[in-house]
Amino acid sequence: MKRIVFGLLGARLDAGREDSRWLRWRPTVAICQHEDYLIDRFELLYEPNYRTMAQLVTDDIGSVSPETKVNLHELEFRDPWDLEEVYGKLHGFFGAYPFQPDEEEYVLNITTGSHVQQICLFLLAESRHVPGTLLQASPPKRKAVGAGSIRFIDLDLSRYDQLAARFALEKQQGVSFLKSGIDTKNASFNALIERIEKVAIHSQSPLLITGPTGAGKSQLARRIYDLKKQRRQLHGPFVEVNCATLRGDQSMSTLFGHAKGAFTGATNSREGLLRLASSGMLFLDEIGELGLDEQAMLLRAIEEKRFFPVGADKEQQSDFQLIAGTNRDLLADVAEGRFREDLLARINLWTFVLPGLADRREDIPPNLDYELQQFAASTGSIVRMNKEAREKFLAFAQSGEAAWRANFRDLNAAVTRMATLAAGGRITVELVEEEIERLRHSWGAPREKFVDQAVLEGLIDLEKLDRFDRAGLAEVVRVCRESKSQSDAGRKLFAVSRAMKAKPNDADRLRKYLARFGLAWSDVS
Repeated sequence: MKRIVFGLLGARLDAGREDSRWLRWRPTVAICQHEDYLIDRFELLYEPNYRTMAQLVTDDIGSVSPETKVNLHELEFRDPWDLEEVYGKLHGFFGAYPFQPDEEEYVLNITTGSHVQQICLFLLAESRHVPGTLLQASPPKRKAVGAGSIRFIDLDLSRYDQLAARFALEKQQGVSFLKSGIDTKNASFNALIERIEKVAIHSQSPLLITGPTGAGKSQLARRIYDLKKQRRQLHGPFVEVNCATLRGDQSMSTLFGHAKGAFTGATNSREGLLRLASSGMLFLDEIGELGLDEQAMLLRAIEEKRFFPVGADKEQQSDFQLIAGTNRDLLADVAEGRFREDLLARINLWTFVLPGLADRREDIPPNLDYELQQFAASTGSIVRMNKEAREKFLAFAQSGEAAWRANFRDLNAAVTRMATLAAGGRITVELVEEEIERLRHSWGAPREKFVDQAVLEGLIDLEKLDRFDRAGLAEVVRVCRESKSQSDAGRKLFAVSRAMKAKPNDADRLRKYLARFGLAWSDVS
């Protein structure tokens, strides 16, 4: 194969006109003086001010290596120390060059040029814009006359066993870190965590983590943040908010902040969580619970890194990485108009579905050990299980009888109860049997799971309502929370019957309905 060398003319190192120039080491010429390193073609890049020097160096190469053809390329740099300009010019040059890697071998000489130009050549080789190796020339020792020496740097990392092993170890450590050091056995879960580790390290785009409640979305988001901070990819804080706890104006103010006097009670300006998360990570758990207005503002904040606080006429800026969590089917929510399609498209680039504990029963033993370690760390009391107790608990926990409806929250609660009651720091078979009965009862007992019962919690005493009233009131409250005003909610709730009335008063009908339960618009909006 023919050998092609690319190089920048060295304004200082390659200089010299008189015969005395042959007593100096000039790297561009010296590279061609090595008898055991034949160069077929030298592509020499130079700036317009050094056209004469470039021609002289070309002639000198011809005298020491007649076999080498020199092609001169004039390339102007307004500032050879400007990284953006230099990279752009070199990228354009190599992008237009007719490479023939099947017939030619390419080498980049990084001995000459400014440090910025040398860095850019390195980057172009590393990114494979130039399919070749790097060459570094050195002068002869003690100012002796001669060609000096040359060394090569091949950036194909797969050829470096020790480096490959180091990267593999670093990846393994990152995966273990995301799993909190738990030696999980589930193959699909391990593959999922490996993919998350790779994406988290190499991408700044939003991540969407889905899965059932208690599957570990919050903990995983925190571990991703800690991993990126260890790698110095983030230096801002980790900010977490459960969107299900945000209601009405509070959600806008909490997320985006507000200006002084923006609404009644806003006696001071407030910095929202998006601004607080700048240069860090924002974890929006249960993102599907956000209202449509908040979703629209969030989309702009993600895309443009700018947003308006409530009541403010000046934009705020915040550059954060977003992780969103949900246990909802956002595609179904889009179809029903409860979630913006454009926002889902923006956060759906990397979606990871965490399996529930019931789908990872082989991982219960190491997670049991982890929960015991966490109990010891939080209480200072080391608690162990004797062999019979451990075997009995795992036989139940890994069987189909164990539902693990709340996933790791159930496991954490079970371990906490047994460890707290353990006399002398030993969990016995009797304690395990008691806990198994407790879990069986909680999973197997009749569960009054009314339509969106959680919507009403904190508003009214559920035990005093019939199931019929609970279902109807829950739907009314949900519509109120999604509406801009009492009249707007009334129009949605009474859309059919209002058409039969000559003078519909939707707001009054809604007010009277809520009053039956001792509620007002301010309670449910």
